[in-house]
Amino acid sequence: MNKINSFINDLRNEKVNSNAFNIYKEEYKRRNLFNYFEKMLKINPKVMLVGEAPGYNGCRLTGIPFTSEFILRNHPFFKNKFFVEGNQKENSATIMWNVLDEINKIPLIWNVFPFHPFKDNAKSNRKPNKKEIDQGGYFLKNLINLFDIHKIIAVGNTAEITLNNLGYKSLKVRHPAYGGKAEFKEQLIKILKWKHI
Repeated sequence: MNKINSFINDLRNEKVNSNAFNIYKEEYKRRNLFNYFEKMLKINPKVMLVGEAPGYNGCRLTGIPFTSEFILRNHPFFKNKFFVEGNQKENSATIMWNVLDEINKIPLIWNVFPFHPFKDNAKSNRKPNKKEIDQGGYFLKNLINLFDIHKIIAVGNTAEITLNNLGYKSLKVRHPAYGGKAEFKEQLIKILKWKHI
């Protein structure tokens, strides 16, 4: 668990641009992430899903990628030890956990850029820029090594390109946002269920 603590401390201390928010400056989000990693270590996943960046209705509020307050409050995986203030839903998080429930597998989930990039205000999302993607690569590589991940699934183009640039082979699925729900679900089920990984 020392490596997990060290990883989370590195996140907390990382400096970000003025139009990005370091989620892990807040103690309860660090605690949520620690508890999530602790549960994942017990599962010992060898598959990792990599998204783009935290959304303002999801990971920004919880500290856990593709996980909204509603999921944190209601999903059995997150029973006990997790702190949640509201009950906000996020479309991508809901789709993600519905699919994982259907196939009864929980891979490790992370983002290319682990902090929240926003446009004009905190309640907006934007694509991380090249500098931010490069910055996030350090954490992504460390997490892959920390969990000894064997298979990586890129959720969307940014994740696929980033993983390729870092030297990792990945299988790509459509991002669930912006009308991608059905395609995301079909592709992820095909990879995780039919390929038995």
